[in-house]
Amino acid sequence: MKTQPVQPARLEFDADGVPFSAGYGDVYHARGGALAQAAHVFLGGTGLPARWQRRERFAILELGFGLGNNFLATWDAWRRDAAACGRLYYVAIEKHPPARDDLARVHAASPLRGLADELAAQWPAATPNLHRLDFDVGRVQLLLGWFDVRDALPELVARFDAFYLDGFAPARNPAMWEPRVVHALGRLAAPGATAATWSVARPLRDALAESGFVVERAPGFGDKREMTVARWAPAFVPRSAPSRAATAPPPRRVAIVGGGVAGCAMAWALAEQGIASMIFERHAAPAREASGNPAGLFHGVVTAVDGPHARWGRAAALQAAPLARRAIAVHGAPGGVDGVLRLESGGAQALAAMRATLAAQALPSDVIDALDAAEASRRAGLALRDAAWWHAQGGWIEPAALCAALLHDAGAAVDWRGGVAVHALADDDAQWCVFGADCAVLDRVDAVVLADNGDPSRWIGGAAWPLQRVRGQITALAADDWPQAWARVPIAGGGYLLPPLAGRLWCGATNEPDAGGNDAQPRADDDAANLARLRQMLGDAVAPAVDDAVAARVGWRGIATDRLPLLGALPDAAAIARASRLDQPRFVPRLRGLYTVSALGSRGIAWAPLAARTVAALIAGTPCPVEASLLDAVDAARFVSRHARRAGLTPG
Repeated sequence: MKTQPVQPARLEFDADGVPFSAGYGDVYHARGGALAQAAHVFLGGTGLPARWQRRERFAILELGFGLGNNFLATWDAWRRDAAACGRLYYVAIEKHPPARDDLARVHAASPLRGLADELAAQWPAATPNLHRLDFDVGRVQLLLGWFDVRDALPELVARFDAFYLDGFAPARNPAMWEPRVVHALGRLAAPGATAATWSVARPLRDALAESGFVVERAPGFGDKREMTVARWAPAFVPRSAPSRAATAPPPRRVAIVGGGVAGCAMAWALAEQGIASMIFERHAAPAREASGNPAGLFHGVVTAVDGPHARWGRAAALQAAPLARRAIAVHGAPGGVDGVLRLESGGAQALAAMRATLAAQALPSDVIDALDAAEASRRAGLALRDAAWWHAQGGWIEPAALCAALLHDAGAAVDWRGGVAVHALADDDAQWCVFGADCAVLDRVDAVVLADNGDPSRWIGGAAWPLQRVRGQITALAADDWPQAWARVPIAGGGYLLPPLAGRLWCGATNEPDAGGNDAQPRADDDAANLARLRQMLGDAVAPAVDDAVAARVGWRGIATDRLPLLGALPDAAAIARASRLDQPRFVPRLRGLYTVSALGSRGIAWAPLAARTVAALIAGTPCPVEASLLDAVDAARFVSRHARRAGLTPG
């Protein structure tokens, strides 16, 4: 998917005080009232609340989020319904989102002011990706996509039980009502899905019918005599691609191998889906290996071309920031979400290129900004020589404390089994057997997630995956001895420097391929390399020597050769040999119930929350929090597809 800059809505009010789009020349809702229209047209037209009652999950897709009135009315109805579904998933696509201040102003006098204030408090940045918001302790999940609907629908990985079609009038916004847009709804429809819209345009009704919907007219709202309602009842339902077909029904219990940041995030994400898990970790406590550093930083990625690395890094960092804030504020984790500076050498020319990238992509300054050396120095609280990217949503946190917060928030849904090493797995009659030492059966579960930072071939056999095992060493100085290196926020660029922590300044990190070694003894040469990077970032005013180092720590990380994580169900090697199509990861056959969240490299804190939520959504069969093309880029089967394309094994 090629992203486009997000263009915010231009909101005005007509003579009657009804919100009006200056861009489309149309009102946002009927003059009879936004909430009344939502109740009659969209809730009533799709058979709600009756259709979600006594169900565990229910998913709605809205085309045209506008000012959020339909969502607020639906959320309110869900809260007032004693028999409502256990979890409500609401996905909405909007090309021109309103600004937070405009949203608050519109809802200032709303009967649902309390809910509107909660929505405004979490209102996401105007960046081209899917944004996850959580309400009612995660039982209501809102996924907002700031995209053109024609680009967005092929990118959704989900099945929906109801559709709200609420774009501006076809005469004002014809792109929203194109037949190809409506036809895409059939691909996204769950059995028995319903749809509703205030429009009765003949091309719309014809397109719905062609997509497999039974279409009817119903009494309209306000000055609209009629509206359209529809029910999905196709003559033929195509099979889902293997990577998009979730376990049905969703698993009740999942085993997670590995208790670092990835494993703890996985347990937390499964708990959000109402799925119980148990973590098997060979150490007694979480975060004792790659996640065991005293602190780590997190921030997004920006590149001249907004490709998969930048898109994944940005989306992941935006998910990590609120989680870190909660861990710090609620659970007392050491850390801060006050921004990160990433230095760029090259002087005025580099700064000009940075600002040109921001202008071309229209990325908002509350997510990313380009600062000259003077402004970067002011933010850092010390003198810097280079321009810097300012990642406003970035920060740092202690990984072990983050793990503790994740496990606490997962609550009774997670069973921690520390000091227990997993030695083997076996698929046994629709369940997975988890074996410990001496072939003892530790548990039988419905699914397994590998989060142990290793090569999946250890568990499923076959050739080693294109992964690198990297040894990293970090170095500490005594903070009192180096006050000239105290930074208010983390600084990165070749290396990194964290703010003072427990009397120490931590910097790093080395990054050396280390396929078979396990030497955890710190090396003087690595300390020297870290301190040289520190001098390069901060200048000669900070010139520590190896003898000044007071501590060091060594850890190993798994990194894929393309520097993106490995996520999702693992490929089935036996079935691949018989597959008719392998050119895209979604078509690669998968092992039932065996998943991975791995290859997070040095970005575990930044990537783990979104990675875990992505895999949890695939396991549960709920809306995926990343776009299909981005999911393909991080899919655990992508290397199979790349090999197939190189070998010419493509359809046709």
